[in-house]
Amino acid sequence: MGVKTLLVCLTTSEHAETLMTFAAPLARKHDAHLIGLHTVEALLVYPGIAMHVPEPAFAAFNESQRAESEAIEAIFTKHTQNEDFPSEFRLLRAEAVSASDRMVESARAADLVIMAREDEATDRYDQRQAQVRVIRESGRPVIVVPLNYEGPTIGSNILLGWSDTREAARAAHDLLILAEEGAAVSVLRVRSKPQDAFKDSDGIDLAEMLSRHGLKPALEQRDPSGGDIAQTLNQFAFEKGADLIVTGAFGHSKAYDFVIGATTYALLRESTLPVMFCK
Repeated sequence: MGVKTLLVCLTTSEHAETLMTFAAPLARKHDAHLIGLHTVEALLVYPGIAMHVPEPAFAAFNESQRAESEAIEAIFTKHTQNEDFPSEFRLLRAEAVSASDRMVESARAADLVIMAREDEATDRYDQRQAQVRVIRESGRPVIVVPLNYEGPTIGSNILLGWSDTREAARAAHDLLILAEEGAAVSVLRVRSKPQDAFKDSDGIDLAEMLSRHGLKPALEQRDPSGGDIAQTLNQFAFEKGADLIVTGAFGHSKAYDFVIGATTYALLRESTLPVMFCK
């Protein structure tokens, strides 16, 4: 069926251009309905803090929010006004919840969500960790685009990070909405002491499934050789000329991720390619 509803979360004007340069060709390719979402921050005054916020402060805050929203909408309009695919710009107020909550709510009706990598230099406080929240809670695949990314339209050469997990299985099937007919799909296991691919029955079954969808899968295995899984995925993607990395996300508990670290967080921080995270 492909992608028919695309949600792009336009958090800041600094990264809206990169996201729209990525999202508009994808919407054109799939003739998808493209929704640009921007959330307006709420100015919250907590009851436990006795302070008076002067009227000029409210006015200045509202003016800054208005200017940012208009700048983002102008970028969205520039990329969509001459296109044939349907599009709409949504401006939502965070009110008493965070921007992340609004993104999660909006994401649930989308086939695919597109977000920029987190940027502490420009993101508002209520936008921090929005990518993690949307990946964990929306139930939708989320593509996170590196800052200032200028790569090709995705879908012809995909790298799938594969393991025997529910999240990886979800990723393998989610990529079908993006893959072009005849697309190359590298199914990569990263593990110490790689085994004979012909003895990998689960991997062979997955490759056969992808092949039935008209794709060209190739089973691959690689030893991380002292590096971590994220580094190995990035290096392999570079060698293969992949345009997208697809992987399961957050296969461990939050406590494990916080204490030990996880591949998902490393890819969110370090990937030089767009990564589609599936939970």
